[in-house]
Amino acid sequence: MLSVLRNRTYRHLFTAQVVALVGTGLATVALALLAYDLAGADAGAVLGTALAIKMVAYVAIAPLAGALAGRVPRRALMVAADLIRAGTALALPFVDQVWQIYLTVFLLQAASAAFTPTFQATIPQVLPAERDYTSALSMSRLAYDLESLFSPALAALLLTAVSYDWLFAGTTLGFLASAALVVSAVLPKAPPVERAAGVHSAGVRAPVERAAGVRARMVFGSRLFLATPRLRALLALDLAVAAAGAIVFVDTVVVVREHFHRPAGDVSLALGAYGAGSMAAALLLPRVLARVGDRAVMLPAALALPAVLAAVAAVTAAPPSGWTWSALLAAWALVGAAGAAVLTPGGRVIRRSAAGADLPAAFAAQFSLSHSCWLLTYPLAGWLAAAAGLPVTALTLGVLALAAAVGAIALWPRRDPDALRHEHTDLPPGHPHLTGAHPSRAGAWSHGHHYVIDEHHHAWPRAGRTGAAAR
Repeated sequence: MLSVLRNRTYRHLFTAQVVALVGTGLATVALALLAYDLAGADAGAVLGTALAIKMVAYVAIAPLAGALAGRVPRRALMVAADLIRAGTALALPFVDQVWQIYLTVFLLQAASAAFTPTFQATIPQVLPAERDYTSALSMSRLAYDLESLFSPALAALLLTAVSYDWLFAGTTLGFLASAALVVSAVLPKAPPVERAAGVHSAGVRAPVERAAGVRARMVFGSRLFLATPRLRALLALDLAVAAAGAIVFVDTVVVVREHFHRPAGDVSLALGAYGAGSMAAALLLPRVLARVGDRAVMLPAALALPAVLAAVAAVTAAPPSGWTWSALLAAWALVGAAGAAVLTPGGRVIRRSAAGADLPAAFAAQFSLSHSCWLLTYPLAGWLAAAAGLPVTALTLGVLALAAAVGAIALWPRRDPDALRHEHTDLPPGHPHLTGAHPSRAGAWSHGHHYVIDEHHHAWPRAGRTGAAAR
C-alpha cells in the first residue's frame, strides 16, 4: 500500500491532506470544549447545530466547486481554499458567543467544500492504475483514521500545558503547510471539458460532448448519481454511516462529561477509539478488495451499524461503571471500523461510474449529497440527545441506519457489470459513437461497452433487457 508514496505528486498531496487533517482534528476537540464552556449540558445541541451548518456549507458549495474545477486551475483552487481556512482558524480563539461558532464554522467548511472534491478528483489522474488508486483510497482513509487517533492524543497532551484556545493555532499551521505542499506538487492536466459543438453542414446538430455552462455542470453531477443504480445505493450507504457517525461526533462530549462524569481528556480517548477502529479497517481493506467486490464489503458493514447503535443504547441506559465505559469505547471502535469499510471503497464505485472528464462533477456531487445525510443526522443527534436522552437517540439513529442499509441492498443490483448492452435511438447513422454497433430495430442501433451516464447515455438500461434505450 505504501508503494504509492513513491509517486512524488501523490506524496505531496497526501502529506498536504495529513497535515490539514491534523489541524482539523485539533479544532474538532477545541470546538467541543469551547461549546461545553459556552453551553454546558446543552453542548450537544450547540455542536449539532454547528455541524449542521457545516453540512449546509458542504451541500451548497461543493457542486459549484466541482463545476469550476475544469475551468479554474486546480492548484490555485486548493491553495486558495487552504488560505481561507487558515485565516478563519485564526479567529476561533476570539469566539465568545454561540452565534460566532456558527459563523466561523460556515466559513471554514465552505473553503473545505471547495478543497476536498477537487483533491479527490485529482488523485485518479495522478494514480490511473486501479491497484494504485485502491491503495490511495485506503491511504486517504488511513489519514482520516490517524487524524482521529493522533489529533485527540495530541490535543490531550497539549491540554496538559495550554488552554484549548491554543489548539486553534495548530489548525492554522496545518492549513498553511497544506497550501505549501500543494504549491510544490506538479499536478496533471485535467481532461479537457469539450464544448457544445455546432451544426453540421448537413443540418444535423453535433452532440453536446460536455455541458458547457457552470450551472449545467453542477446539475450533471447530481443527475449522474440519481441515474446510476450503484451510486444511488452509495448515497443510502452514506446515510447509514452518517446515522452512526453523528452520535460519535456530536454526543461524545456529552456522553463522556455528563453521563460518565469523566475528565476532558477522555473525550480525546473516546474519539481515539473511533479512529483506531477505522484505521484497522483501512489497513485490511486493500487485501480484502483484491479478493471480493465493493458491494460484498460495503453492504455487510452497513448492516453492522444498526446493531452497534442498539448496543450503544443499552450501554447509555445502564448506570455508569467501568464495564460500560469499556463497552462504549468498543462500540465507538466498531462504528469506526464499519464506517471505514463502507466509505473507503466509495471512490472506486464513483470512478467506475463516471467518465474521466466528469470525475470532478461526480466527486463534488457525492461530497454534496453525502453531506446532506450528515445535515440530517447531526442536528438529530444533538437535539434528540438534549430532549430525550442518549438511549433514545441511539435507537432512533439505529433505525435510520437499518432503513438506509436495507435500501442500499435493494438499490444495488447483485449482478452489476461494467459493460452493458443497450440501444441508441437518438444518434444519426455514422455517428462516431456507433462504431461497431448494428441495427436492432427501425431507427435503433445496439452495442455494448463500459456504461456510464454521459452525453450519449442519459438513462440506465433496464434490468433484464439487452436492448434498453440509452437516450
